[in-house]
Amino acid sequence: MPRILIVDDESFYIDVLVDLLQDDYQLSIAKNGESALKRAFNYTPPDLILLDVVMPGIDGYEVCRQLKADKRSAGIPIIFLTVKSEVDDEIRGFELGAVDYISKPVSPPIVKSRVNNHLMLNQSKKLLEDQTRILEQQVKHRTLEITHTQDVAIYCLASLAETRDNETGHHIRRTQHYIRVLAEFLQSHPAFNAYLDDKTIGLLFKSAPLHDIGKVGISDKVLLKPGKLNKEEWEEMKHHCQFGCDALLRAENELGGGTFFLIIAKEIALTHHERWDGSGYPHGLKGSDIPISGRLMALADVYDALISKRVYKEAFSHEEAVNIIISEKGTHFDPDIVDAFEHLQDEFHMIAKEYID
Repeated sequence: MPRILIVDDESFYIDVLVDLLQDDYQLSIAKNGESALKRAFNYTPPDLILLDVVMPGIDGYEVCRQLKADKRSAGIPIIFLTVKSEVDDEIRGFELGAVDYISKPVSPPIVKSRVNNHLMLNQSKKLLEDQTRILEQQVKHRTLEITHTQDVAIYCLASLAETRDNETGHHIRRTQHYIRVLAEFLQSHPAFNAYLDDKTIGLLFKSAPLHDIGKVGISDKVLLKPGKLNKEEWEEMKHHCQFGCDALLRAENELGGGTFFLIIAKEIALTHHERWDGSGYPHGLKGSDIPISGRLMALADVYDALISKRVYKEAFSHEEAVNIIISEKGTHFDPDIVDAFEHLQDEFHMIAKEYID
């Protein structure tokens, strides 16, 4: 049974309203504003309040203001009971959050109709809010499922590419984390802050494993050669950047349009071997013409290659790798990114040890 709080300092009107409503509703009474506020904040708050305007002490307007200012009672519909009939009085009440006015002396049919209507409206509102909340939870759960499925697919695809290479599975994990710490550090840098928002950093982390996906298009004799590549073999190896970009472009076309994730993934696949001085491949991009995503991946990829053992080389120490990267500031790498790396070198070392092969 809906609960109604009747607030009036005159016993006559309380008796009239109780007689009208007691058969259909659970009623509680307050004879002043202070008492009304206490009852409204009770463990079982009312579903509707019939509130007199003119009362000694705290008047109805102030009671309404306080109720609407508190999240515990803000949603309770309030109908003012008043002998005032001036338009300004009604405007004030509605501005404070009241849903209706009933003039005194009260008309029984009007009281019953308006009480019933506003209870039904409020019940419908609560039902809609509950349904919206449930739907939001379902959408959130489904989105998490889809995101997890995407992450698994990305990792499996990247791992498949790695199995054809001399590199190891943990390489993709390490480079993911290198990129994230670099991006987070550079987030406040004036040259990067417009690009490196939290969403973009998350997508950089997610798309980094796809940087070498194009290696699936390189022949085994080149990809698995246990030694230095000759000129022709090296030219073939360079194609992996374009192969990876093209594969992601085909996926983009299948989806009927680009997503920010695929845009970043394509950039990383295509440009992570470009060099700051323009001597890289596949397009010889120079300086800021290289996307930030590619510049970040270039440093992360090289650092990990330096500290990792390959069939054609021994692993460099962390200190040696740091010195090599710093020495190529402004030639191979973006100077600002090298400065960030130099500051973060201990974190790189910790990531390398955490995801050691």
